[in-house]
Amino acid sequence: MRRPRSALAATTLVVALAATATLTGLVGTSLSASADDDEGRAKNVIYLLGDGMVRTHVTAARERFYGSDGKLSMETLAAQGYVSTYAVEKLSGQPDFRPNPVTDSASAATAGAFGVKTYNAALGVDAKGAIVPTMMELAKKAGYRTGNVSTAEITDATPAGQMSHVLARGCQGPVYSDAACQDLAVTGAALPTNDVRVTPVADQIARNGTADVILGGGLGRFDADDEAALTAQGCSVLGSIANQTTATKADLAAATGQKVFGLFNRGILTVEKSKRDNPSSVQAQEPSLPEMTSKAIELLSQTKTRGEKTEKTHKSDKGFCLQIEGALIDKRSHANDAAQTLDEIKAFDDTVAIAQEFAQRDGNTLVIVTPDHECAGFNIREKGTFTNAEAATPPANVDGGNTANNSTPTRPSNARDSARSTGIVNGTGAADAKNFGPATFRIPTDAAGVTDGSPEAGLWLSYLPGNHTGADVPIYASGPGSDQLEGTTDNIALFGIVGHAPRVIR
Repeated sequence: MRRPRSALAATTLVVALAATATLTGLVGTSLSASADDDEGRAKNVIYLLGDGMVRTHVTAARERFYGSDGKLSMETLAAQGYVSTYAVEKLSGQPDFRPNPVTDSASAATAGAFGVKTYNAALGVDAKGAIVPTMMELAKKAGYRTGNVSTAEITDATPAGQMSHVLARGCQGPVYSDAACQDLAVTGAALPTNDVRVTPVADQIARNGTADVILGGGLGRFDADDEAALTAQGCSVLGSIANQTTATKADLAAATGQKVFGLFNRGILTVEKSKRDNPSSVQAQEPSLPEMTSKAIELLSQTKTRGEKTEKTHKSDKGFCLQIEGALIDKRSHANDAAQTLDEIKAFDDTVAIAQEFAQRDGNTLVIVTPDHECAGFNIREKGTFTNAEAATPPANVDGGNTANNSTPTRPSNARDSARSTGIVNGTGAADAKNFGPATFRIPTDAAGVTDGSPEAGLWLSYLPGNHTGADVPIYASGPGSDQLEGTTDNIALFGIVGHAPRVIR
């Protein structure tokens, strides 16, 4: 059913009061401190998330596009380390802490944006359902300009993690349903419809003003009432929500103002490879992640001069906090689509280069690049080899009598495929869409004439299962406070590191 709009005024009050109450309870956290604490402060923060991207993705992309002796832009950042990513079970918390080794994007977003562990699917609430304030909310409260850019629906877990509070990530809109939004296992009883935790993410985003600049996909999650709410706040809406007319890259290039809302697809944005292969398609009019990022930085780093009627601008005195997500890395990794995964990593890394170029010009910007979790990482294989799973007669498990090796894992709504391909190029199973490896790609040092998909290609890849894993993920950073990210840390620590750099928290 569609949520009654009369309930939304109360919703706005609920989230404001909850965030304020939680903020005052954060140990050691304050929005005011002495001027002496401003030494080494970052004026701006650009936080880039390569959803699902891990070390083997980075290595494979480097080999693919720059060769063994090359580097991706993210690999040139001064500080480098690793981040642990585990989630927790519902209703878990001190002293009954129960970890879940594998996170989803929602609990990972909550950890980074809120500094608390929560259960998979939760956004902006802890594992017992209590609201916690987001880094973007705190930055906005502290006077920073804010932006959120994604190639996913803007209501999806990672971007929504900075702008909303829901019990279940599927509660996105435009319709409200108990099944999508309520979670009785957490709350014990259904929450009233004016509680922000069961308010669709799109309704929250359109009304709470958390982000000044919002660019991405997901137009189909919003409706005419959302457009009215955005324009009432002075937001320039590109395209038309009411008519479900998506914005275009031309609309983005022409956009001006302090608050801009632009969605370029009714769902997720189109993968770069498809746009490149179909330049005359409607989807080819969508901006790329680098293009959205350049525009977001332009808009956020400028502010209209007070009292002037002209559109003259100058650099913002306070600074900005911008989150950017390369979401399609994860979505194509779930599909074990190596070609599109690599292209999306390249687009994401080109975005990192834009952020770093701005940071170098500005001289006072913290840039952080990290995934939220691993998804279907690559096995980078020796050329010409094949895996045990592809072998006609896999080696026997000499420790087969060990009970630890005797589990029978299950996968909901799926079944094990008994017909596996054999041989180094998939043998008789090469035409079977369920068989994904090896994928082979030309690298810069390959001889002329070598093509993707050929046995002669220099990069051979196969996959981990097409799901998330619990592996630690890499992190790269530069600018004020980046040295704290060297070594290994946990994802909840990112909240404090990111928040302290611009003194959003002290």
